[in-house]
Amino acid sequence: MLVYPSSNDLSSRTLRFLTERLTARRQEIGTRWRRLTAGRQALLALARLRCGDTYARLAAGSGIGIATAYRYIREAVDVLATLAPTLAEAMRIARTKAFVILDGTLLPIDRIAAEAPYYSGKHKRHGMNIQVLTDPFGRLSWASPALPGSTHDLTAARTHGIVEALTDAHLKCRADKAYQGAGGSIRVPFRGRRLKRWQRCHNSTHAKIRCLGEQAMATLKGWRLLRKLRCSTNRITAIVQAVLVLHHASA
Repeated sequence: MLVYPSSNDLSSRTLRFLTERLTARRQEIGTRWRRLTAGRQALLALARLRCGDTYARLAAGSGIGIATAYRYIREAVDVLATLAPTLAEAMRIARTKAFVILDGTLLPIDRIAAEAPYYSGKHKRHGMNIQVLTDPFGRLSWASPALPGSTHDLTAARTHGIVEALTDAHLKCRADKAYQGAGGSIRVPFRGRRLKRWQRCHNSTHAKIRCLGEQAMATLKGWRLLRKLRCSTNRITAIVQAVLVLHHASA
C-alpha cells in the first residue's frame, strides 16, 4: 500500500493539549506499552476529526491495524468528551455576557430513507439535530447532545432544558423563527408579510445580531468529519463534544 504525507491546519498547541490528556489517561489506567506514543495517537485523532480521513488511510499512515486505529481514536474522543462544558457551566460563563445566540444545525449522516426519525423535512436529508449557544461575538460556547434529525429546533431546545436554563439565568437570547413560542428570555423575529415599520426595523437589527451565530456553525463544519458522519448515531454526541473541547483549546 502506498503512503503519502498529509497536512492539518490545527496548531501545535492543540496537539500538545490532546497529548497531555492522553498521557494522563494512560497513567490513570496503567498502560505499559502501545504501538503509538500519546503524541502519535493525538495526531491520529486530530487527523480523523479535522480532515475526516478514513480509518484504513490513517492506519496505513501510522503503520497499525484498522481496529487499532479505531480504538485509539475512540479513546481520544471519549477523553475529550468528558471535558466538554455542561449547560450549567455554559450558563455561568454566559452570565457575564450581554446576551447569547441560540441556533440549531443538522449534521448529515449516512442513513437509508426507511429510517424516518433521522430524516429532516426542513433540510430534505438524514441527519442529527444539534443546538448551539454562542456569545455576542459568534464564538462557540456550548453544543447540545445530538437528537434525531426529525426533531424540531424548538422541541430540541426544550428537551435539553435550554429555555429553562436561560430563564433561570435571566439571560437574554436571540434566536430565529424556528423558536417561535419558546417564551422566557428567548427573542425571535416578528412573523408575517404585513409588518409595521418598527417591526421590520426590529427584524433587521435582530438578523444582524443573529447572523454572528452562523460563525459557530462554520466553526463546526470546519471539522470535516461533521460534514458527513459515517458512524453510529450513538457516537455523534461524543464527537461533537470532542470538537467543542478542541475548539476551545485552540482558541
